[in-house]
Amino acid sequence: MNKILNIYKPLGLTPFQLIQRLRVLKPEYADVKIGFAGRLDPLANGVMLLMIGDATKNRDKYLNLDKEYEFEVLFGASTDTYDTLGTLNYKTIQQFSNLANDLEKKIKYFIKIKLGKHVQSYPPYSSKTVDGKPLYWYARNNKISEIKIPTRDIQIYDFDLLDIKKVNIEKLKKIIITNINLVDGDFRQKEILENWNKFFKENETKVFQVAKFRISCSSGTYVRSLANEMGDIFGTGAIALSISRTRAGEYKIENSLRL
Repeated sequence: MNKILNIYKPLGLTPFQLIQRLRVLKPEYADVKIGFAGRLDPLANGVMLLMIGDATKNRDKYLNLDKEYEFEVLFGASTDTYDTLGTLNYKTIQQFSNLANDLEKKIKYFIKIKLGKHVQSYPPYSSKTVDGKPLYWYARNNKISEIKIPTRDIQIYDFDLLDIKKVNIEKLKKIIITNINLVDGDFRQKEILENWNKFFKENETKVFQVAKFRISCSSGTYVRSLANEMGDIFGTGAIALSISRTRAGEYKIENSLRL
């Protein structure tokens, strides 16, 4: 067997859990070698390319395909994972009270400086290995300061602001709690939910800004790192509220097989 499957990865699953679901729902793949090209975080959804049988020998070809994402950024909070599945950094949490027009100007400036080729550091919570251990191992064990975080060259071809909206705390709470509860496995969910519930209680009267983007970029680009960079530059803190991979090379989300 030698084929590539364009599978839709839903929220909550890791790539390995998606493969297990495929094996259960499609018995013809139960005993076949399966690999994946391009990891997606548990709270990201969209196009996941699975290599079946001998297609795994061409992993680099599919791994290096350009990608397209749509993602939302929440301003006014920051976490150690740069998305909602992380512990909050209370030193950087603050209300982003500027008008939407001010935010739009800042975002357009950020987009302008990010187009083209750049060097991007891997997020502390990622699977990139250093001395045989993934970065998330160092982060979880408070050893991230003991190593040099690797970098890689990336390229952003297109970067568009699609929308800016205001979200009240009740809607934000529903989105974040629902998504975290979809995640299976050990991702510090108990600690993270306690953090978020404290955040919701302390900010129950506030309204936050959320911006939506579409980006076309080279393989290996971390969009949650871009969200974190926005928060640093704007001085507000920011995280990826949602991430959807809409395309990998010519493989598009509208053609993805849903299990």
